[in-house]
Amino acid sequence: MKRRGLVAGPDFEYFRRRYFTPAEVAQHNRPEDLWVSYLGRVYNLTPLAQEYKGSLQLKPILEVAGQDISHWFDPKTTDIRKHIDPLTGCLRYRTPRGRFVHVPPQLPRSDWANDFGKPWWKRSQYEVGLLSAKTRNICIVNTLTSQEHILEVGAMESMWEILHRYLPYNAHAASYTWKYEGRNLNMNCTLEENGILDEEEEFDYLNMDGTLHTPAILLYFNDDLTEL
Repeated sequence: MKRRGLVAGPDFEYFRRRYFTPAEVAQHNRPEDLWVSYLGRVYNLTPLAQEYKGSLQLKPILEVAGQDISHWFDPKTTDIRKHIDPLTGCLRYRTPRGRFVHVPPQLPRSDWANDFGKPWWKRSQYEVGLLSAKTRNICIVNTLTSQEHILEVGAMESMWEILHRYLPYNAHAASYTWKYEGRNLNMNCTLEENGILDEEEEFDYLNMDGTLHTPAILLYFNDDLTEL
């Protein structure tokens, strides 16, 4: 990475996304690219899918690829929900879609092995980030080229994180001054903290279409050039 000029903010070379929107998670809905979200976090289960490829116990997980499965879990214990099994009278995991990977069978079986360590839903190595519970749309206008792009962003993302979302459209986004209504934006703060309020609830109250009013952030090119 080469940089000319002053760039204040996270080092682009080591930047790591914190938030992902439900729409982004939904794009990873195949066995070879399988993400899910639960309890506010996003997980990449592709390695698990590859490890158990062809197993019937993988089917319930494949069926929910790209979806939020928080309803599978007890939010207090962060474990899979349990119930009293009517057949055995014992406390068992509740799996209405069918028993899946790392869930023990109802009755003892010779082919069941519990030497896998932690079950997949308790393994932190699958976690890739946080789920944006609240998202909103913003319009980014490049005043140099007059190009406009609508981005869906997480409400808790900083402006630096939003800048990184915008990089596919403009690799030199950090060489611009970002402004809203004539004010320079603090790139370490969120949209709300920069005074760009989310008025969706107010529009809903007035029975108005909030998509007709998308806040516009204007980008002004600086003399220094950032090469990423």
